[in-house]
Amino acid sequence: MAENFDPSHETPESDSTTPALRSRTRRLANLRTAAKAPVVKTTAVVRSSAATRRAAGKPHPMRSLLTLAAVAGLVATVAVPAAVSAVGSAPAEAAVTTVQQLAADNAQSLVVASEATPAALDRGSYSATTPEEIQAKKDEEAAKAAAAARIAAASTASAAYSGAIAESIAPAGSVVRPLTSFNNFGTPYAGHKGTDYMADRYTPIYAIADGVVVASTEDGPGWGVYVKIAHNIGGQSVTSLYAHMSYGTRRVSVGDTVSAGQLIGQVGDTGRAYGTHLHLEIYVNGAWVNAESWLVANAG
Repeated sequence: MAENFDPSHETPESDSTTPALRSRTRRLANLRTAAKAPVVKTTAVVRSSAATRRAAGKPHPMRSLLTLAAVAGLVATVAVPAAVSAVGSAPAEAAVTTVQQLAADNAQSLVVASEATPAALDRGSYSATTPEEIQAKKDEEAAKAAAAARIAAASTASAAYSGAIAESIAPAGSVVRPLTSFNNFGTPYAGHKGTDYMADRYTPIYAIADGVVVASTEDGPGWGVYVKIAHNIGGQSVTSLYAHMSYGTRRVSVGDTVSAGQLIGQVGDTGRAYGTHLHLEIYVNGAWVNAESWLVANAG
């Protein structure tokens, strides 16, 4: 139904009503504006929140890449050392076990140092300890070997003495040679004391002067069978030594009194000897002298 409008009933606008109307109109406009403003703001807020959520749901690609790299680095830092430790520890444990097993296996064959017996050192025929002494010993051995070669060349196979053997060859109180005959002198060498008279086996040996037997043995140190006699000749103490006699030929014992030229033994090659010969040593007042030179000067 149409609304009837009667213009006659409309209140004419006057000065008193116009301000009120304007104020009312402004209030109405404000109300309308206020009513619309929340809707617009709410929509903006809602849209802003939605945009925020979408942004949160979809992170920036670069940030995601950095995050993944950091996580991977952390995992590697923790996992790799652990893996290396696990791998390295297994051989060590195996090695420890192996050593223990070896110790257990060899326990029965362990030799304690304090219970070990050192092997005796074989020094051969050398008793020297300094280089000089060793060299001197070697020189002596070499000289003896050379002398042996010369003796072997100079003398034939040891012939046996075939002459008569007298019990005495000189009166008491005289000085005589110990052999009635010999083939030749042995070649002297360094360190050798005495004179060697090369003679046939069993050639008789006589005391050079009156005296007393002070040594007589079948096993002398290097001399083999030997006899030693002490004399008093011309007021001097003289000692004579006769070495390398044949076994069983000694005729005197320690303490026996002998006369010059008395038979005391027979030539041989016992002890350290090269060929049958008499090794004669003479000492005057305790000092060694050349036996042949002394005999030349004193024997009749």
